[in-house]
Amino acid sequence: MAAKHSQVSLFHRTSSEGEHNPLNMSDEQILEQIYSTHVHSHTKFDVDSLFILVENTLRRSTLIVDNVVQGSKASSEQVEDKIPQANFNSPLCTLKQIYSEMSCKPQGEEIAHITTMAILVKLSNYEWDAKAVLTLAAFAMEYGEFWLLAQNQPTDPIAKSVAALKGVPVLTRPAALQKHRQAITELNNLVKTTLLVIELIFELEKLTTFDTKDVPALLPAIEQIPVDVYWAIITIAAIVTQTDYLTTELGNKQDLSHYGQKMNIILSKLRKQIMLCRQQIEEAEYHQRLRKFFQTPTEIMEVFKFLVYSKDAPQLLFHGATKTTVEITELKKKHVYLLISTLDITEEEISVLQPVYDSIKTGDQYKIVWIPIVEEWNEMLHKRFEFLKSKMPWYVVQHFGAIAGYKYIKEEWHFKKMPMVVVLNPQGKVQHANAFHLIHVYGMKAFPFTIADQERIDREIHWIGSVVGDNHPHISTWIREQKYILIYGGSDKEWIHQFTKYATAFANDAALKDAKIHIELFCVEKEDKSFLRRFWSGIESLFVTKAHNTVDAVTQEVQKMLSYKNETGWAVLCKGSSVVMSGHGTTILKTLAEFEKWKEDVVKKGFEPSFKEHHERIRRTHHRCIHLEIPNAAGKLPETIRCPECGRIMEIFISYKCNHRDNTSIAIN
Repeated sequence: MAAKHSQVSLFHRTSSEGEHNPLNMSDEQILEQIYSTHVHSHTKFDVDSLFILVENTLRRSTLIVDNVVQGSKASSEQVEDKIPQANFNSPLCTLKQIYSEMSCKPQGEEIAHITTMAILVKLSNYEWDAKAVLTLAAFAMEYGEFWLLAQNQPTDPIAKSVAALKGVPVLTRPAALQKHRQAITELNNLVKTTLLVIELIFELEKLTTFDTKDVPALLPAIEQIPVDVYWAIITIAAIVTQTDYLTTELGNKQDLSHYGQKMNIILSKLRKQIMLCRQQIEEAEYHQRLRKFFQTPTEIMEVFKFLVYSKDAPQLLFHGATKTTVEITELKKKHVYLLISTLDITEEEISVLQPVYDSIKTGDQYKIVWIPIVEEWNEMLHKRFEFLKSKMPWYVVQHFGAIAGYKYIKEEWHFKKMPMVVVLNPQGKVQHANAFHLIHVYGMKAFPFTIADQERIDREIHWIGSVVGDNHPHISTWIREQKYILIYGGSDKEWIHQFTKYATAFANDAALKDAKIHIELFCVEKEDKSFLRRFWSGIESLFVTKAHNTVDAVTQEVQKMLSYKNETGWAVLCKGSSVVMSGHGTTILKTLAEFEKWKEDVVKKGFEPSFKEHHERIRRTHHRCIHLEIPNAAGKLPETIRCPECGRIMEIFISYKCNHRDNTSIAIN
């Protein structure tokens, strides 16, 4: 207790130096001082019931003031009292001690600050919201009594006598009311505002039971509560000083306008913070319910409705094939493929699902639904939506508001603005979190596109056949005939010219002909741009489908292929659809150019072992590890990838590339 008294006296000593004027102090400076008064072992009491009584008292008291000062006749029946706990015991002694700290003090901001610090020291063992409620309760007890006496003194002799002792007539006589009308109104309005501020502090404190991870807006709001409590208490202290002046007419009237401005700023800020917190709480609770939906067997239509539509949104779908609007009951008991994308989806990406639609449209068990993700609609986006909708024969969500489950789609399904396809069964269970890349690479071979189908397709089908063979008739024939195929490409035309020259000579060499080794050459760079785009898009999709698999030879080959995308040159040797080996342009070209050195090994060891051995010798002297430029694909990518050349964990870098997918341009001022 002695330490507390010495602390208060310190405030008195330094105040004369002008260091404690709150109007000149930042929030950080206020925090630094008030935290020294706060003890974390908190005194427990029924603060809820106390606040109910404070509300009841001040709402009725301020109504009496309005009636007396303004001459209005607002009925007290308009005020609805709340009920505290029946066994509530008032902390009367504490309230009297608090009020004694505030009453009969000179006016001035520094005095109000010292008073506030003394109250905070006295209430050091209470929570911050309780400090504010106790201070307001101490004031309410006096303010309520004052105006109750003012109301009852004309008819009640005891009230008249007590009122005289309290100085009520000094303020309530017609001449005094006329003189101080503006000051009383200002003071009464400030009481109302302060009550609202403490009510919101009290409400905000109750929200602290939620996790700030789910409700991030809580953190800055909670951190600000001590400063808001400080301003509420200092405002109450100033109100008491002003009340003392009005009832005694001793001293000087003080200007309460800066307290009113501060209270209104805090009130506005708290309202915004609480509204944002409640929105985030609602989102978190929705997120939790949605997660439960996907974990518990539920009718697919109900899951879809909860995922897509907000409470009051019309729950309709547009059917692209019939150009009609239909009810979402069309999805009942169906397997549903959710195509999720922004309006940046291209016609080429839409065409990935066309073969799927063509295969399932005659049946009734599988449905495709496009969910467009748009953060803020405008006229241009409406036009873009109508254009894209016209290209889709399947169902389309025609809802021009926010998708209810967008946060879930982004966080749980890792949506990154690139198209994705979520596969749901009739019970609403996710069968594949993103089958878009699986469909892109393998088409209907992977139907119905579950994780089990992806694992099956990985075992049964080689990637060369899907990425290249399905897109080029010659390669498809060569694969069936189990021929050797040397596929190559690169960004350097001179390298391609050199490689073509050596590869042609190599493929036509008499030694290989004699050994019945038939090699076909295929340069991807000589195909049209559409083929080239589909080729690398297929490699990227294949990378995503295999990204989380156990690292095997095929996965490593795919990683190497993706690393070659922007290289000078590269080549892959296949037999049928099986990859024999792949390599960087420098080493593969040198291997072909030096065929005379290892030609005899073909007869002794065989073609494939000889090719691999000589290439490996060259690779060791020209060693270079790969780098991958991974597209920001929808779906979760692995946190680590091992270099397929040396086996070490690859470093991660971030690069930015313009995602310009149409012929429009944007003017930048």
